[in-house]
Amino acid sequence: MNEEFINKAEELVGKMTIEEAMTQLRFNAPAIDRLGIPSYNWWNEGLHGLARSGTATVFPQAVGLASMFDRDILQKIADVVSTEARARYNECTKDGDRGIYKGITLWSPNINIFRDPRWGRGQETFGEDPYLTGELGLSFIKGLQGDGKYLKTAACAKHFAVHSGPEAVRHSFNAEASPKDMNETYLPAFEKAVKAGNVETVMGAYNRTNGEPCCGSETLLDKTLRKEWGFKGHVVSDCWAIRDFHTNHKVTDAPFESVAMALNAGCDLNCGNSYECMQTALDEGLITEEAIRTAAKRLFTTRMKLGMFADDCEYDSLGQLDIDTPESRKLSYEASCKSIVMLKNDGILPLKNVKTIGVIGPTAASIEVLNGNYNGTAAEYITNLTGIQRVAGDDIRVLYAKGSHLYLDKEQPLGEVDDRIAEALSVARHSDVIVVSVGLDATLEGEEGDTGNAFAAGDKVNLFLPDCQRRLIRKLAEIGTPMILVNNTGSAMDLTEEEGYASAILQCWYSGAYGGLALADTIFGKNNPSGKLPVTFYKDGTLPDFEDYSMKGRTYRYLYEDAEYPFGYGLSYTKFSYDSLNIRNSEDSNKIICSFNVTNIGDISGDGVSEIYIAGHIVEKAENEMNDAYLGKMEIDNQPKWSLAGFERTSLNAGEKKRITVELDKDSFKTVLSDGSKELLHGKYTIYVGGSQPDELSRNLTGSSPISIEIDL
Repeated sequence: MNEEFINKAEELVGKMTIEEAMTQLRFNAPAIDRLGIPSYNWWNEGLHGLARSGTATVFPQAVGLASMFDRDILQKIADVVSTEARARYNECTKDGDRGIYKGITLWSPNINIFRDPRWGRGQETFGEDPYLTGELGLSFIKGLQGDGKYLKTAACAKHFAVHSGPEAVRHSFNAEASPKDMNETYLPAFEKAVKAGNVETVMGAYNRTNGEPCCGSETLLDKTLRKEWGFKGHVVSDCWAIRDFHTNHKVTDAPFESVAMALNAGCDLNCGNSYECMQTALDEGLITEEAIRTAAKRLFTTRMKLGMFADDCEYDSLGQLDIDTPESRKLSYEASCKSIVMLKNDGILPLKNVKTIGVIGPTAASIEVLNGNYNGTAAEYITNLTGIQRVAGDDIRVLYAKGSHLYLDKEQPLGEVDDRIAEALSVARHSDVIVVSVGLDATLEGEEGDTGNAFAAGDKVNLFLPDCQRRLIRKLAEIGTPMILVNNTGSAMDLTEEEGYASAILQCWYSGAYGGLALADTIFGKNNPSGKLPVTFYKDGTLPDFEDYSMKGRTYRYLYEDAEYPFGYGLSYTKFSYDSLNIRNSEDSNKIICSFNVTNIGDISGDGVSEIYIAGHIVEKAENEMNDAYLGKMEIDNQPKWSLAGFERTSLNAGEKKRITVELDKDSFKTVLSDGSKELLHGKYTIYVGGSQPDELSRNLTGSSPISIEIDL
């Protein structure tokens, strides 16, 4: 079928004049009436729900979705996103609206690695681990693109590549990454999106990578993406990134030279206006008509795959009644429940036998902490406060005080510093327990250029809560009422001080339209928390420089400082045990079968997330001829301690046992050498299976240890 789409695209582009073909390489491509081609705006967003075009189902932010460690539900969520995008597209085109955010090319998912918690856009990613990011990105792509004759929507893997802040200098910054870090951390999720996901679109990043601007990088776009990985779709620039070539990166001297660099490297579509001067680049002999038509053919192949010129597209019947359905709302609530990570619980949760609850904090009544960034507009929102009020019922009194501004020293312009703390203290004195709702929102952490970012271009200046919130928590702690801390952020925070005050801590991320209801159901025991951290929670001041793109000292694989909370960690109201770990070869020579039992040994039904890690044999001396040959290419001091290689979410009733089987890819056992090559070195490898990493901190926090088995390869 792909050949048919390609042939139709080639035929249509062949009828265009070269001037007409040029216009189709812009994100806001105009109509060509004589050929029956309507205008089309390629720019649409669907990060965690259809965004920026009106009412839609709002799911938890991507980093929250990652904490579910659940491929299946993520694919269902992406399917809802694509359904709503198709429905909106169909309805809008009926009325002649072909504008921005109304199309069926969705610039999602963001599969960059969240290597530094200060990065404001890290909330858009699936966390810090390349395997988890790759697997979840694959599920999201499958959900967006569907499995029909035509693409349901076109997914986009972004931002290619080595892109994770700082936001303030992203238009001029050069990210320097070693071949080892490129192939061990920064590129694997993109490779999986292309090879396993057949992702239709790849978006370049703003920054340079190892000296080349990403949207004009022959190394990334031609050598790696198309030649090594066999990518067949189209490449789009990040918005106005090509302009940066001459204005900020200074690798070209004029706009038409930037156009030539981008087009010749393989950037087919320009989000921005640089390609408006493509004629000059052609007149100067810097590009060819063939290059223009090749890009246009790729773009029209995508439009053909989407069924835009067909009369038998199976998605043409979707419409208004397919948006924000009862089923999609239920799925959003389920995702909100599964994404909550319980970081601490001294036994106070789930709540029982309370008469008065105080809900305090600047995020308690906030809709913004439900939305995150790149969001749609839900028809109904349930905030943290509203959720607790609803679930508490008539027999429990719920008191409320905002307590502080989100980040300013006072709530009222004419007020004094900390003008809302006294009210909060009064509420605490009159409550049996207080739920303190704190955090950030997209006005504090997000994308450079977004209106409302209060400081640091959307990045965090440190890992602490804003000072006004910390003062509020300290004062509340003096009252002595038991405290449940609820943190709504899109990134890891240093909660070391707050941990000392709180009886329980729930990390709720930017939690979706029903985040408050999910929170309340968790607090009262109707939902058993099951989320796991997709990022490490560091202690402030222990990270390398923000602009240092070496992986040394970053993420759980290379961190040797003490973390506050480790990747993969999350508590439950019940306990799970693991036993009978067995490893055998698969009929597929590239797979190893890992089987084990998981048992719910507690008194409450719940979901357990099984995590499988591989610890490689770090070669400190040559033990055989093969290893001897590669010893000089290794970086002994920067090998991963262990790496996630598999995961499985399992629902278990109290006392129930299940046998779990997971396929491990033999590539997971390979060592990435300093030159970027991957080799399966002979030696011993340890496979760990459990509800956490095999690190000492996870053992101490959970009170249990993974089981393990050693194998020789």
